[in-house]
Amino acid sequence: MAEKKGAAAKKVKRTSKRYKAYQVSGNSLTRKNRFCPKCGTGVFMASHKDRNTCGTCGYMEKKKGQ
Repeated sequence: MAEKKGAAAKKVKRTSKRYKAYQVSGNSLTRKNRFCPKCGTGVFMASHKDRNTCGTCGYMEKKKGQ
């Protein structure tokens, strides 16, 4: 009977980054990033140092004061 030569590596399960887009305080839920005005609700814009961009359609807004 053949024996196992090595133990299989366990797969690391990562949490979704979707949970980083919301903040829970008590019973209220707040969104950290803006929604894209072209794509509509449900599509968040990425928040960079000097701009907000949508990964789906490519829409970009410059932040004020930069």
